[in-house]
Amino acid sequence: MNQTDFPTAGSSTKTDSPADFGFRPVQSTDNEQLARLIRTVMTEFACVGEGYSINDPEVDHIFEAYNHERAAFFVVTRQDEIVGCGGIAPLQNGDAETCELKKMYFYPAARGHGFGKRMVAECLSAAKQRGFKRCYLETVERMETANYLYQKLGFEKIVAPMGDTGHCSCDAWYVRDLG
Repeated sequence: MNQTDFPTAGSSTKTDSPADFGFRPVQSTDNEQLARLIRTVMTEFACVGEGYSINDPEVDHIFEAYNHERAAFFVVTRQDEIVGCGGIAPLQNGDAETCELKKMYFYPAARGHGFGKRMVAECLSAAKQRGFKRCYLETVERMETANYLYQKLGFEKIVAPMGDTGHCSCDAWYVRDLG
């Protein structure tokens, strides 16, 4: 299956039920599918060019980038294909108690099934287990559903970025205490 087998931007496959999907930690064999997912969704939302995470070197090496004690990364699968992802890691050049929710993307087929909420819950649980006290994230305003979800799940919008992620094209930043 390739990326063209998934619905186009804005469409949804409501014939799938949540039972048709799996949820698991990232594996070493996932890198190629994850890079394709991230690049496809970032392009869908016009998040290409300088200052977007689509250009991060870790996009091609997600398993290696998150395979350490202070990070976690999860995938949503459908028929052995990765259709969603997200993770946490220490905030680059942030304090030791702050992690970043990173690389949370879903193909249209996986949207609308509650996986965003579950991904955030799993990531925040992993963050607490790793000793983080707060979680930061950055996104773009045009990802309206994601922004709504973050606010609904207790993230508070802040006026400027934290740390030094290199994502200068993001225009929405959030933080949430993990207490």
